[in-house]
Amino acid sequence: MIEIRVLSASGQIGSGFMESSFARGISLKPHVIACDGGSTDAGPHHLGSGQPHFSRPGVKRDMRLMMLGRDQLKVPLIIGSCGFAGGDAGVDWMVEITKEIAREEGLKFRLATVRSEQDKEYLKRRYREGGITPLYPAPPISEEIIDRSAHIVGMMGHEPIADAIEKGGEIILCGRATDTSLFATVPLMMGAGAGPVWHAAKILECGTAATVIRKRPDSIMAWVRDNQFDIEPMDLDSRCSPQSVASHTMYENADPFLITEPDGTIDCHYCRYEALNDRAVRVHDSQFIKSDRITIKLEGAESVGHQAIIIGGVREPYILRQLDSWLEAMRTRFAARVQEIFGGRVGPNDYSIHARVYGRDGVMGKLEPLADQIGHEVCILFTVTSPDEPTTEAIAKTFAHFALHYPIPEWSGLISGLAFPMAPAHLSRGEVFRFNLNHVVTPEHPLEMFRTELMEV
Repeated sequence: MIEIRVLSASGQIGSGFMESSFARGISLKPHVIACDGGSTDAGPHHLGSGQPHFSRPGVKRDMRLMMLGRDQLKVPLIIGSCGFAGGDAGVDWMVEITKEIAREEGLKFRLATVRSEQDKEYLKRRYREGGITPLYPAPPISEEIIDRSAHIVGMMGHEPIADAIEKGGEIILCGRATDTSLFATVPLMMGAGAGPVWHAAKILECGTAATVIRKRPDSIMAWVRDNQFDIEPMDLDSRCSPQSVASHTMYENADPFLITEPDGTIDCHYCRYEALNDRAVRVHDSQFIKSDRITIKLEGAESVGHQAIIIGGVREPYILRQLDSWLEAMRTRFAARVQEIFGGRVGPNDYSIHARVYGRDGVMGKLEPLADQIGHEVCILFTVTSPDEPTTEAIAKTFAHFALHYPIPEWSGLISGLAFPMAPAHLSRGEVFRFNLNHVVTPEHPLEMFRTELMEV
């Protein structure tokens, strides 16, 4: 029976893993080492700005250990969604780190990059041909939306990664990729069953998130075969159970049994989860339903201007009893002050001021079931957004003082209604972004949206 060993270093590069766990994984001689690098979980900033999510020292530490482990075994090392968002800037950032480590450690290898940032003219052509459709509940798009996007990436499946390996890549740095494709590529190339491959990849991609008690990000390994796979954490003090593995199968999925990939669907309706011992689990009868077409998910981000934040606390019971009307009147009255500052050049539609009330409904907003149960104090997070930084700064500085002393009917003199935890009261966030694409493209070929380059390091 064929058996392919797949080592997941951690749930995300830069989040860390124990050296002892990873070393145990290397001792078990995996056929491939892989680690995810990104997500949309942290919002659109990383895609829009091209800035990475985790620190460079943290990512470099993890990458160094993985590169040294790969060098012992001479197996592929695959990193997905480089720089978190998977744009070209993230791939370039990881290339720089990888080359730096190679110089410091005296390593030689063939480095492959697989870029997923999309050409806007290609996307507009596919849009005109009817080849782009929204994922529910995304609204329809237009060529204008494509044009004003700061960056757009396509989420690759396993095919471009396999192509890079077949061309000689030993370390593969991918742009935006499905988390599972990083772990599925080599087992599929080696002939393991597609059902166990993709299901194992789903469990591997978040590292030790599939363990009973997750102490920290760490390494985990799968043994993938024709009709089953085994999963085991590399830390001997950690363990998986049938329930923990079955639970993670459902993680981040709209359907508890069906998981969509670019070229098909993982079907877990008939899976059986068996405890091999007190630490490892065997999963039987995972299926993969091959699609008759490949679909590539698009993620795009566009600028919405520049933003500043103001944080203030309110403990005054008179204000708390009329908090919403106090905040609304404050914003309404402040519009006149903006007119004065800018001589009428900046109107109400040229900026926004939003208040989020923590201690009442700051986390869940309109969905908060206990919004009427306000405590003795709240924290208010104001966001001030406008098209450019000077305007945002001017509005934020003025609004902080305006809000601090905004009166209430019960008091005729000067009040200080907000307590600022820092000075100055406002903090600049710089340029901010929003997601504007959650759509799929149906390419004519699985490689046409991705660009591969090989280099000797």
